[in-house]
Amino acid sequence: MTETTYAYGAGTLLGIAAAAVILLLVLIMRFRVHAFLALTLVSVVVAIATKVPFDKIVPTILSGFGSTLAGVALLVGLGAMIGRLLEVSGGAKVLADTLINKFGSQRAPFALGVASLLFGFPIFFDAGLVVMLPIIFSVAKQFGGSTLKYAFPAAGAFAVMHALVPPHPGPVAASELLGANIGLLVFVGLIIALPTWYLGGYLYGQYAGKKFDIKLPSSFLGEVQQDANHQPPSFGLVLTILLMPLVLIFLDTGLNTATVMGWVSADSTVVNFLRMLGKTPIALLITVFFSLWVFSGRNSLSHLEKICDGALGPICGIILVTGAGGMFGGVLRASGIGDALAGVLSDTGMPLIVAAFVISTALRVAQGSATVALTTTAALVAPMVQATTGLSEFDLCFIVIAIAGGATVLSHVNDSGFWLVGRFLEMDEKTTLKTWTVMETLLGSLAFIFAAIGSLIL
Repeated sequence: MTETTYAYGAGTLLGIAAAAVILLLVLIMRFRVHAFLALTLVSVVVAIATKVPFDKIVPTILSGFGSTLAGVALLVGLGAMIGRLLEVSGGAKVLADTLINKFGSQRAPFALGVASLLFGFPIFFDAGLVVMLPIIFSVAKQFGGSTLKYAFPAAGAFAVMHALVPPHPGPVAASELLGANIGLLVFVGLIIALPTWYLGGYLYGQYAGKKFDIKLPSSFLGEVQQDANHQPPSFGLVLTILLMPLVLIFLDTGLNTATVMGWVSADSTVVNFLRMLGKTPIALLITVFFSLWVFSGRNSLSHLEKICDGALGPICGIILVTGAGGMFGGVLRASGIGDALAGVLSDTGMPLIVAAFVISTALRVAQGSATVALTTTAALVAPMVQATTGLSEFDLCFIVIAIAGGATVLSHVNDSGFWLVGRFLEMDEKTTLKTWTVMETLLGSLAFIFAAIGSLIL
């Protein structure tokens, strides 16, 4: 094998990388350039600066963009459709009402958090929070106390699921860039997400509710009029829809384990067919069509089509930014910057999982977007992952979780989620920093700690 040669040494390449990140942040933060445009422009500039041949620049950026979208767009689109169907059908309210009845009024915040964990599997943070907020406020109005007591367990649940569990775009993109098994990542992400939410979302939410007396927002004090003819789905049906992808995905991961252990034959047609059904895109596709079938009795087919169409519009920007992050990563790999960074970090002796968390945290604090931080970090550490021998499938999943943890911490004024939560709860910036920023930092740090512990054990 021939060794790849680059136009510059490691020091110059890392200097170009630092300048590229600064340029990216200036474009996004100072000049308010959309992250998709900024990432695309910086990718071209880096390719030129590192002397990638002119005839290779466009193929390089298209390859990085296309390969990332191939793994991300399908999952995100299908997940958004499931979430939208449950939202429009009233599934979120059914989840909350049923769980509050089961757990009792004293554990209403816990019930809202559990409902949000379930609902947060297919739906994005922003959309999930907007859907649940009227329910959260109505529960807070009924039982009393600070709104944070009810809002933070739910918001923390959406934040954790969005950061750690596919089919959300961040973990999907990172898993594609690092070569992690998405099916395994679903289960590893869930195992880490649950204690992370309980400690950093639920318990902290109860503490914040006692320390900060946040009144109900004036815009949500009125009664919401419901359509008398609408028949919401049953709790069992909502739970079936939410759990169906997980059960199907287990077909792939479970049978893969059984194959490795020699319990079933890898050449079996039945085994391979069942594993195909358990691939994440197929599992989500089956769930979408199951949802359409069960809701067809309550809605016209044309109405269901409009619901699915409406689900895709809001996620286009997310998909494009994610793809652009992959484009940037492709240029970094082609230019040798990723290899240079891998060499420098390996010389410092910093463990790979720690380096991933540190880089992701730095990007998160600097530019705000968790998705940009997650995808860019994954692209930066991908050469380090490839150069490190002996990494297991679990190790790759833990590295993805560490990156996601770094992309979650220290949400502040350059993060849209900071303003979304602050404005909906009618908190000023200082209070939002004292509450929301602290919770996000707890969630990201706990996720990293659990991932680091898991990497040491498994």
